Amino acid sequence: MTYCLAMTLDDGLVFASDSRTNAGADQVAMYSKTHTFELEKERVFVLLTAGNLATSQAVLARIKRDIEDEVEESLYSVRGLSDAAAYLGRINREEREKHEDTLTKAGFSVDASFILGGQIEQQPPEIYLIYPQGNFITTSSHTRFLQIGESKYGKPILDRIIAGETSLGDAARCALVSIDSTMRSNVTVGPPIEVIVYEKDTLAFEHYLCLDADDEYLIDLKRTWDDNIRRAFQDLPRFDWEGTRGQKRRGTQMAALRKATQKMTKKG
Repeated sequence: MTYCLAMTLDDGLVFASDSRTNAGADQVAMYSKTHTFELEKERVFVLLTAGNLATSQAVLARIKRDIEDEVEESLYSVRGLSDAAAYLGRINREEREKHEDTLTKAGFSVDASFILGGQIEQQPPEIYLIYPQGNFITTSSHTRFLQIGESKYGKPILDRIIAGETSLGDAARCALVSIDSTMRSNVTVGPPIEVIVYEKDTLAFEHYLCLDADDEYLIDLKRTWDDNIRRAFQDLPRFDWEGTRGQKRRGTQMAALRKATQKMTKKG
């Protein structure tokens, strides 16, 4: 399992992923799920992968081969991000279908999902989620992020924080907290954590992080987040039966309950 996410903001894009593909008592495998493609001063792409590793690696190999062979359709020739998503969806579907019957009968899933984002020339930066069947979706003004893999544990923080006006720095920190929350709840998601922050219209990757479990920044971020969560929890409004006044009221309620119980016992 894995967890990848991407956000589209007014100032650019943020991508983040873990690096764990398998977790067990005696086997833990790690592969980078973040891949970049850059045609200088013309276009940039980030590709995040989740699902069957063999399928995602086959898709990645096809993409690279099409670029090297300068075929008619590749990431370096498509006119827009939606065309790139359609191209990736077709390759994903073709690679999936090659082994689907054999592996599905054996109880294995060949499905792989992708998030593709970037910018082509002066077109707006965009991100797309490509499904195993080849179809895809993008973001909107109301839905600023996309996720693949083990997404449920890290979604609440994104729902509360991410908006169009969120700064790239805040979005990157939110992505790290989202992944950390997922790692705490699911052992199949784990470090190193990769983060790419893309500034709109730069057509270059200038901000990249790869954080291991013992990275000082990651440790400090997790500690600060935990401390503030506890503090916020302690500041939540009290129930009316808590505190001195609440204890007195609770005593009155308990006395009334005992009295009612006694009456029921006598009637019995």
